[in-house]
Amino acid sequence: QCLLSGSWRSDTGCRMVVSVLGEDGSFSGSYLPGPAVGDYEILTSPLEGSQQDAGLAPQPIFSFTVRWRLQETARTTVFLGQCYVGTNGEETLHSLWLLREAAESPTEDWKATR
Repeated sequence: QCLLSGSWRSDTGCRMVVSVLGEDGSFSGSYLPGPAVGDYEILTSPLEGSQQDAGLAPQPIFSFTVRWRLQETARTTVFLGQCYVGTNGEETLHSLWLLREAAESPTEDWKATR
């Protein structure tokens, strides 16, 4: 069975710590990006999300939002993925993300989402 509580590290050096996992599948914690994030100074940022009931699927679907703590701009990223348990018992997360930063105007909206 796959549970999100604990510390996770990505292939790019990002780190996610899920410190609170509620009985309803909700969770919170913190996220710190790896060295390949560009020229921004990014502090550890809060995250909140939810995990599908592990009783329904032993390899549950999850989602979470990170509200970045940046000096220069406002950014939010949403992640959606699934937790897998390999044949050796190791848990891995596979996810996709969508980043949104504040646009100066509606004409700049097209480049605000990656």
